[in-house]
Amino acid sequence: MELKINQQTKKFNAESLSVQSLLDLEIPHKQNGIAVAVNNTVVPKAKWNEFLVQETDEILIISATQGG
Repeated sequence: MELKINQQTKKFNAESLSVQSLLDLEIPHKQNGIAVAVNNTVVPKAKWNEFLVQETDEILIISATQGG
């Protein structure tokens, strides 16, 4: 499966991945304070386990930062 994550194309050896599975592979230790959008649609955290990404989807992972 080929996905575009934060403007970088990546390949995965899986036929299907949930958003949560993808995050476990990409950022296993930094999953607090993030938002995920698939094809410009925000996926609520409550749906990460059930929302399946598809071949060629564009995923945006955004981390909250502190500052002012």
